[in-house]
Amino acid sequence: MIEIIKQPWPWYVAGPLIGLTVPALLIIGNKSFGISSSLRHVCASCMPANIPFFKYDWKKEVWNLFFVFGIFLGGAIAINFLSNPNPVEVNPKLATELAGYGITNFNNLVPQDIMNWQSLFTLKGFLLMVVGGFLVGFGTRYAGGCTSGHAIMGLSNLQLPSLIATISFLVGGFIMANLILPFILSL
Repeated sequence: MIEIIKQPWPWYVAGPLIGLTVPALLIIGNKSFGISSSLRHVCASCMPANIPFFKYDWKKEVWNLFFVFGIFLGGAIAINFLSNPNPVEVNPKLATELAGYGITNFNNLVPQDIMNWQSLFTLKGFLLMVVGGFLVGFGTRYAGGCTSGHAIMGLSNLQLPSLIATISFLVGGFIMANLILPFILSL
C-alpha cells in the first residue's frame, strides 16, 4: 500500500479529488477555496497595528489556517516518510539544456545549483528568489487571489475575473519559462 502512495497519482485520480474540494467546501460551509488569503488571516491575527486592510473578523476564516497547516503537515509527512531517495528523473534533453546554465544536480526537486544561500547574493539568485518572490506576492494581491483560488474555485463558479486571471497566469508562465527564465539563467 505504501508503494502505491509513493507513486505519482495520475491526473484522472488527482484532478477529480482536487475538483471535488470546491463543491465540498461550498456544501459544507459556503467557503471559498484559496491559499493566498491565509497570509492575510495570519497577519490580521498577529498584527495589533491599526491597518484597515487587516481589520476584519479573521476568526470566521480560521478554517483556512487549519487547511494551510494541513498542507504543511502533509508536506512534512511526505518528505519524512514518503520521499524517494533517488535523484529526480529529468529528460535527457532538458538535462543537457540545464547543464548549459550550470544546473547539474538533480538530487532534489529544487535545483540546489541555483536555489541556495550563496546564490541569493548573486544577480541571478536575487532575481530568481527576491524579485520573483515579490512579483508572485504582488501578482497574487493584484489579481485578488492565487492560481488555486482563481483556476479551481473561480472557474468552477463561472467568474469572468477568474477566467481572465487564469489566462493571464498561463500566458505569464509561458513567457517566463520560455523567454525570461533562459535569459536569467544565462547570467
